[in-house]
Amino acid sequence: MKLGVYSAILHDRSLDEALKVIKGLGLDGLEVNTGGFLPPVHVENIDEILKNDSARDDFLGVFEAVGLEILGLNCNGNPLHPNPIIGDAHAADVVRSLRLAHRLGQHRVVTMSGLPGGEPGAQRPNWIVNAWNSGSLEVLDYQWDVAAAFWSEIDVLARELDVKVALELHPQNLVFNSASILELRERIGATNIGVELDASHLFWQQMDPIAVVEHLGDVVVHAAAKDVRVNQHATINGVLDNSFRRLDATEHRVNLGGDEWANEWPNPSAWDFVAVGKGHDADYWGRFLAALHRVDPDMIVNIEHEDTSFGPIEGLEYASSVLLDAAAKAGLR
Repeated sequence: MKLGVYSAILHDRSLDEALKVIKGLGLDGLEVNTGGFLPPVHVENIDEILKNDSARDDFLGVFEAVGLEILGLNCNGNPLHPNPIIGDAHAADVVRSLRLAHRLGQHRVVTMSGLPGGEPGAQRPNWIVNAWNSGSLEVLDYQWDVAAAFWSEIDVLARELDVKVALELHPQNLVFNSASILELRERIGATNIGVELDASHLFWQQMDPIAVVEHLGDVVVHAAAKDVRVNQHATINGVLDNSFRRLDATEHRVNLGGDEWANEWPNPSAWDFVAVGKGHDADYWGRFLAALHRVDPDMIVNIEHEDTSFGPIEGLEYASSVLLDAAAKAGLR
């Protein structure tokens, strides 16, 4: 099992500086962002690497020089977005990331299933969270047709390139839990589309990541270590609280493609992303790692840091300490 860091939290640093941080944490490598919601800060010359062996070797050499590895590529986005300015761009990033993975000797590309609109001609995605009425099931029927058409082609390409697509089970996507990934795989007869098991999104949805790993088995092909703390406010508004605040152009905000931006988190919040260990202790994470190891002894697990109570390095230091302790408890370090 390899333990590393997803690169987004280190986008304010050069690749060399980011790798020094990871080396100092005692981890094995970096999951590199290659597009989607975020720009590919640490691999800006993707097109050159795809066609030029020297550029490829130079990029790989940066990792080899410090004794670290590339631990997968990541292009989380919405490749099914009905606005082509967003959807087509994110879909192209998925294809390009698969080709880049093949060039770099990588076998995992993390992304999201995406979410279409609710009907032909829609301009915004439509996430059905409780399909109790017949109209909602009609929306889902349409969305599954859109998803199957796209992902069946991606599955063929991934198989040709010897790459597994690891879909993050992320809310506001068509695939967000065990049932939906199994439905996608069955609809298209998938061979190379599986799951990136990010425990955090399962925690707040009241799923047990260990039980999900055991249920899905070898459908799980990659993993992320990110924790969640459910707060007292959840007893008032529940975990689907939509009290987000729109940020305007005068404030710092993250563009998600086209005219879409990340909003400010609810305050008070029903739940928060926290550093590994702040929501569940090292014993739990040890059992989580052990479950992943039973599925694949070569599983890759990368820390994703989004705990705003810590600085980037401070948060990575805390999370990596807990994760390494968990690995030792599981007999994996």
